[in-house]
Amino acid sequence: MEQFVVSARKYRPQTFKDVIGQKAITNTLLNAIENNHLASALLFTGPRGVGKTT
Repeated sequence: MEQFVVSARKYRPQTFKDVIGQKAITNTLLNAIENNHLASALLFTGPRGVGKTT
C-alpha cells in the first residue's frame, strides 16, 4: 500500500520557478539570496490558502 502524503506537502513547490502567482516575493527572495543579504526573519500575512507556508 502506498504511503499517504498530505496534499500540501505532495504538491509544494520545490524551486522558486515552481511558485505560481507570487512573482514579487520570489524575485525579492532570489535577489536577497544572490546578494547574500538575507533578513533574520520574514513575516508573511494573508488569508488562508494564499501560500504563506509555501
